[in-house]
Amino acid sequence: MFPSLSGAEIRQTFLDFYAQRGHQVLPSASLVPEDPTVLLTIAGMLPFKPIFLGQRDPDYARATTSQKCVRTNDIENVGRTARHHTFFEMLGNFSFGDYFKKEAIAWAWELVTEVFGLPPERLVVSVFREDDDAFALWRDEVGIPAHRIQRMGEADNFWASGPTGPCGPCSEIYFDFKPELGDAHIDLEDDSRFLEIYNLVFMELNRDSEGRLTPLAKQNIDTGLGLERLAQVLQGVPNNYETDLILPIIQTAAGLAQLDYFQATPEQQTSLKVIGDHARAVMHLIADGVIPSNVDRGYVLRRLIRRIVRHGRLLGIMDPFTPAVVETSIQLAEAAYPQVREREILIKTELKREEEQFLKTLERGEKLLFDLFATATGSAKAGKKGQKTPQKQISGADAFKLFDTYGFPLELTQEIAAEQGFSVDLAGFEQEMEQQRQRARAAHQTIDLTAQGSLDELAGFLSQTEFLGYSQALAKGVVEALLVEGESVPQVEAGQSVQIILDRTPFYAESGGQIGDRGYLSGDELLVRIEDVQKQSDLFIHLGRVERGTLRVGDPVQAQIDLACRRRVQAHHTATHLLQAALKKIVDPSVGQAGSLVAFDRLRFDFTLSRAVTPAELEQIESLVNTWIAEAHTAQVAVMPLAKAKAKGALAMFGEKYSEQVRVIDFPGVSMELCGGTHVNNTAEIGLFKIISETGIAAGIRRIEAVAGPAVLEYLNERDSVVRELSAQFKAKPQEIPERIVALQTELKTTQKELEETRAKLALLQAEQLLEQAISVGGLKILVAELGSTDAEALKTAAEHLLHKLGEGAIVLGSLPEPGKVSWVAAFSPLVQKKGLKAGSFIGEIAKLTGGGGGGRPNLAQAGGKQPEKLPEALQVAQEQLQMALS
Repeated sequence: MFPSLSGAEIRQTFLDFYAQRGHQVLPSASLVPEDPTVLLTIAGMLPFKPIFLGQRDPDYARATTSQKCVRTNDIENVGRTARHHTFFEMLGNFSFGDYFKKEAIAWAWELVTEVFGLPPERLVVSVFREDDDAFALWRDEVGIPAHRIQRMGEADNFWASGPTGPCGPCSEIYFDFKPELGDAHIDLEDDSRFLEIYNLVFMELNRDSEGRLTPLAKQNIDTGLGLERLAQVLQGVPNNYETDLILPIIQTAAGLAQLDYFQATPEQQTSLKVIGDHARAVMHLIADGVIPSNVDRGYVLRRLIRRIVRHGRLLGIMDPFTPAVVETSIQLAEAAYPQVREREILIKTELKREEEQFLKTLERGEKLLFDLFATATGSAKAGKKGQKTPQKQISGADAFKLFDTYGFPLELTQEIAAEQGFSVDLAGFEQEMEQQRQRARAAHQTIDLTAQGSLDELAGFLSQTEFLGYSQALAKGVVEALLVEGESVPQVEAGQSVQIILDRTPFYAESGGQIGDRGYLSGDELLVRIEDVQKQSDLFIHLGRVERGTLRVGDPVQAQIDLACRRRVQAHHTATHLLQAALKKIVDPSVGQAGSLVAFDRLRFDFTLSRAVTPAELEQIESLVNTWIAEAHTAQVAVMPLAKAKAKGALAMFGEKYSEQVRVIDFPGVSMELCGGTHVNNTAEIGLFKIISETGIAAGIRRIEAVAGPAVLEYLNERDSVVRELSAQFKAKPQEIPERIVALQTELKTTQKELEETRAKLALLQAEQLLEQAISVGGLKILVAELGSTDAEALKTAAEHLLHKLGEGAIVLGSLPEPGKVSWVAAFSPLVQKKGLKAGSFIGEIAKLTGGGGGGRPNLAQAGGKQPEKLPEALQVAQEQLQMALS
C-alpha cells in the first residue's frame, strides 16, 4: 500500500522534487490577480499567463508553485460531490521554452509512482487523440500498456488560452479506485472509479484568427496537480473533505452544532462540508485584501460568508460562529501561508460583522420564503380533481420582493427553493428588475440636476466630446446643447446656471478620482464661468453660470481652463501615483487602491491594508516620495494595447473598465499605471509632498490624506499661524510649546484629582446628614434621598458609606450631576437580599422612570437617566416599593 502523507507533506514533497530538478520555487500569488480582466486567481498558471502569451520575458526558465485558487462557477456542487471546492491548491511545475514533453512526462510518472508511491497498475493516462508523440512517450519510455493510454477529444485534452493565441494538447494521469473491475472497459468519464490527479499541458501551437494552428517558437509546459485530490488518494479517504486539509474545520463546526460528522445525516454532512470548504476560501480572500461588498470579488466573498452562515443555521448553530471555525482554518494554513495569522484580527472581524448583519436578513427572508412555500403547497393540494397540479415555483415578483425589499439574495432564494423542490421564475425576476430600472430612470429624469434622462436622449444624436486637454489649455469649440434644470433649451441669459455640451473641449471631466477642471468660456460680449465638468454618455458636461451676455446652441466659444487649478491637480494626481508606489515598496507589495480623490487643495488615497501604517513608515513614505520628486523623473506617456500595458507591468485600478487601447503614465523606475488623468511632465514640478493624516475608514481599508505643490505652502502657513498664536498665548518659543502643554496637562490632572477627592468628601459630609432621614421597616433601615449634583462615582462612595453606617438595610440615592442627566445608585445589605431584593434589578426599574436604565450586582448597582424633572417622583416610588417589600 502507498504511504499516507499529510497535506503539508504532499505540498512540500512536490516543491522539493521539482526544486531538485532546477525549478525555482515561487510563493503563491495573491487570489487578487494583477490582471484587471480577471476577477480571481482561478488556476495555477494564471500568474504566468503574460509569459505564456509572450507579453513578458520570464525571470526563470523553470518554476514550481503551490498556487491558491478560488472558483465559484459550480458552487452548487460543493459538499454534494466528492471533490468540488471553491478554494483549492494547485501544485504546478512550469517550463518557459526549456524542457518539453519527454521530461514533463518522465518526471510526472517518477513523482507519482516512486516518490508518492502510487502503484503503476492503479494509474491510467489520457492523451489528445492526435498527440502521437505523447502516446509513444507513455508507452515506450514509461512503459504503460497501450490499453491503459486513452485517446480523448479536444473538449477533454486540448488547452487554449482563448479563441486565438497559445494552445496545445494535454495529458492527464488518473487514479483507479476500482482496479478489480479490470481493463476491459476503461471509461475515464466514470468519476466514481477514476480520479484525475495530474494534468500536463504541452503548449506548442498558436491559433490565429482564422483557426490555423502553427508551431510556437518556444514550447512551454504548464502542469497542475490538485493537492486536495492527491491527499484523498494518499490518505485513503472517500472524499477530499475527509482529508486533514479540511476535516478539522468540519469537526470544529460539527462540535459547535453538537454533532458527530460521521454519524450525521447526509444533509448535515453536506452543510458541514460547505462550511469546511468555504471557511478556507473566505480566510484566504480576506487575507489577500478582499473586503465584503455588493460588487465584483467583494460580492463573491460576501456570498461565501452568507452560505457558511446559512448552513450553520441549518445545523442548529444560532450564535455567531464563523470566527471559531476560521480559527481552525488559520491553524491549518499558517505554516504555509503565514499572512493568514498576521491578518487574523481583520479576518475574524470581517466575518463576525458580516455574519451578524446577515443573520438579521436570513431570519426575516427565510420566514417569508417558507410562507411562500406553504402557500404554494396549499394551493397545489386544493386543486380540483383532474386539474393539472400547479407548478411548484416561486414567482419572479415574489423573488424580487425578497431581494429588493428584504435584501434576500436571489441565489439564496434559488438554493433554498431547490432544497424544497421548488424552482424560481428567473425570467419574471428579470422583468421585475427591468421595471425597477425604468422607474428609477423616470424618477432620475425628474429630480437629477445633471439631467441624466435628457442627456440619454441627447446622446442619441450628439457625437462624443473630443477631449483636447492633454495638450491644450485653450481651444475653440461649438455649443452643441444647453440644459437648464434638466430641460434642453436654445439659449441662456446672464445670471443663469447652465449645463453646456461642446463638440470639443480642453476641460478635464471628473473621473478616476480626479475632479473636473475650472475655467471660462468666452465669445463676443460673452463670459461663462465653469465651476465643474462631469462626464456622462461620452459627453463632457460643463457646469457653469453665465456672467455676461447670451449663450446659444450653435455658438462658437473659446474654452480656457484655469491653468493654476490644473497645475495644482496635476501635482496631486502624480503625487498619488508616487504615494501608491511608496506604499507598495515600504509597507506591503500587496497594497491595492480602494479609491482616491485628486482635488486642487489635497489628495486622498484609500488602500487595502489590515493594519495602521506606523509613524515610522509614514515618515519613510513621505521621504521616499520627496526623493523621487527631487530626482526629477520625466513622465513617459503612451497609448498602447491593454495586453501590452499589462505585460509591461502597468498597475490597473480594479473595477475600472478599460478599452483595448489604454493610456499609460510611466515614471521609469518609480511608477507605471493605467490612467486617463492629467499629470506633471516631470516629478520636479510637484515641488513638495506632505502627509497630513493616516486613518482607518473601514475594516481592512486605510486612508492617507496629503498635499503637494502649492498646497503644501498653504498647509504649512496655516500650521505656522497656529504655532505663532500658541507661542504668544504660552509666552514660549515654538520648540518649548510641547513641554509647556505637557506641564499644563499634568497640572490639570492633579487639579482634577484634587477636585474629585474634594467632591467625594463633600458627598460623604452631605450623606452623613441624611442618616437621620432613615426609617425602620421590619427590623431593617431604609434610606431614599437626593444628593444634589454629586457625580456617579461620589454617589456610589456615599451609598457604600451610608450602608456601612446603617448596618442591615437598603440605600437608594439619586443626583443631578449635570443638566439633562440623572445618576442612581442602590446598596443592599445581605438581609435585604435574602428577602428577594436585588440592587441591580431594583435600581434598573427605578431608573426607567427617569428615562434611563442600568443594573449591576445584587448588593451594589448603578444606573442613569435623562429626565431630571422626574427624579422626585422616582424617589417616591423607590421609597414605597422598598417599604412594601421589606414590611
